[in-house]
Amino acid sequence: MSDIAISVRGIGKQYRIGKQAWYKTFRESMVAAISTPVRRLMSMASSDTDEVNGELFWALKDVSFEVKRGEVIGFIGANGAGKSTLLKILSRITEPTEGCALINGRVGSLLEVGTGFHPELTGRENISMNGAILGMRRTEINRKFDEIVAFSEVGKFIDTPVKHYSSGMYMRLAFSVAAHLDPEILIVDEVLAVGDAHFQRKCMGKMSDVAGQGRTVLFVSHNLNAIEQLCDYAVLLEHGQIRQTSNDVRAVIKTHLLTSSGDAASSEWAPRPGTVSEPYFQPLRFRITDGGGKAAPMPGANNTEHWVEVEAEIADYDPALKVGYVLYSQDGTPIYQSHHTDRAETEWPALSSGHYVFRSRIPARFLNEGTYRIDLEAGLHSRQTLLESGKNSPSIFLTIRGGLSDSPYWMEKRPGILGPVMEWTVRPGG
Repeated sequence: MSDIAISVRGIGKQYRIGKQAWYKTFRESMVAAISTPVRRLMSMASSDTDEVNGELFWALKDVSFEVKRGEVIGFIGANGAGKSTLLKILSRITEPTEGCALINGRVGSLLEVGTGFHPELTGRENISMNGAILGMRRTEINRKFDEIVAFSEVGKFIDTPVKHYSSGMYMRLAFSVAAHLDPEILIVDEVLAVGDAHFQRKCMGKMSDVAGQGRTVLFVSHNLNAIEQLCDYAVLLEHGQIRQTSNDVRAVIKTHLLTSSGDAASSEWAPRPGTVSEPYFQPLRFRITDGGGKAAPMPGANNTEHWVEVEAEIADYDPALKVGYVLYSQDGTPIYQSHHTDRAETEWPALSSGHYVFRSRIPARFLNEGTYRIDLEAGLHSRQTLLESGKNSPSIFLTIRGGLSDSPYWMEKRPGILGPVMEWTVRPGG
């Protein structure tokens, strides 16, 4: 048996973005087909849709690599680098435009919350269905059933249709199924952010156990600390192409961080032309500014305040709209999350349809030296996610250098993530 679990050869995936399509009804197609022979020939020569204003975009281009059996491979890169697209191709969810991927072994994948689940079926029925899809016998599924339910911590609701599950319950059961049904290859995208810290640790431990049993794991995460701890090998993707691969995982992470934070333009984001408009919240610009609303020079200093600024268009205002961001440390650890609706409802800004600039202050004397990633988030409270950190959200970077203390005895970077100058008082004792 070959020791190669996955062989990817010249994979490319092309999409058409910013297109508009008009679909013909069956009746219109019949009329067009019989009205004249010429029109019939024209309809046969053309597609069923008319596409205009389309722009071709390569999400992946000429990607090649091999994964040996039992290896744990981490894929890193900025949002839009092509990581999730690659895993969808390897999971056979989408087909490549060019190239091929040869996979030797049974694949279990967890790419999005509840991928592969049928909402009308119960948790019990979905476990059986997913096992059958993986080619497992009923006896194998039954043998693993109790272990799956116990790990997922949703036993009380196992006979409830999963359409009634929260996103966290969905993710718990989906991960448990994918990890316990004995796949020879486990593919996991950035989905663990849905769960709480306790369950994230359980998932990381389970993936480590799976790898220790000689099975192959492909893992995408913005948590660089998890990548470094779990993976034997790292692949850095940039703009749909491989920038670096190495078994020196820390070296690949360092390249990624230097690339991400070394460009001053990375402290500002604007959407590509042709981006599809979202009526509830369409971001137009996302950047770091100074107190006066001007672009903040990078790197900034610890003793200077910075502002996270979001310029957006709201075409269809919904009172449930929330806008915010997540700030991550250099190793991908989330430090805090903030939304414009965090305070009492009476203090929320009055909004309607229109053009707005949202601003949130990062106080001086707060962040330590380092580079921080900031992901934009937006959604409708408890109803719909519009922009989600680690998935489809734009990112900007804030780099802090110097200004750590006015003391002549502490000029270098302090230990820890934060670098506050705290207030002290001293009084005689006794």
